Amino acid sequence: MSLALYTYWRSSAAYRVRIVLNLKGLDYEARPVHLVDDGGQHLKDEYRRVSPQAQLPTLVDGDTVVRQSMAIMEYLDETHPEPALMPRDAKGRAKVRELMQAVGTDIHPLGNLRVLKALESEFGADQAAKEAWSRRWIRHGFDGLEKLMADGAAGRFSFGDTPSLADACLVPQHYNAVRWGVDLAPYPTIRRVVEACQALEAFRKAAPEAQPDAP
Repeated sequence: MSLALYTYWRSSAAYRVRIVLNLKGLDYEARPVHLVDDGGQHLKDEYRRVSPQAQLPTLVDGDTVVRQSMAIMEYLDETHPEPALMPRDAKGRAKVRELMQAVGTDIHPLGNLRVLKALESEFGADQAAKEAWSRRWIRHGFDGLEKLMADGAAGRFSFGDTPSLADACLVPQHYNAVRWGVDLAPYPTIRRVVEACQALEAFRKAAPEAQPDAP
């Protein structure tokens, strides 16, 4: 197979890409890179030759290498256009990107492993403090995202009645919210959309616990 994904079972960014690959029905080779073992395999020279930023995921498509999850997702949607995961019109695409970035640029980076490790090593945060930090920023992001979705964007899914790239971003962040113990009661639209996504095999197959490198 020509597609290979450097991934880690609990990486939210890799989780997004796995969802898209599954929605597209694409076979791929999973190449696990452990973010903790050996001091972080992503920090080793071998992986830095693949990703100079030492971040996951990385997609290899023949001679093409694409980094950054949202760039990979749009690349897959453009190179494998069916089923379409972005609207055809510019207004719709802008709305989906708005929802994607509300997760991918506003929420997720603040709870990333390297941020949590820095909070511990440089600022003395213990596990309870790191969990409180994560909950704070997920709640802050979900407060806005719930309104964006409830005020006209969402149908059955984040945007309309078919899955989109916005859903591929939302579901992994919801997984993180559950993991960190965020009270999700204030977010009925998010919960409803995630439930619709998780009814689909493509999302279930992409879940962290379903990955070959999951412990």
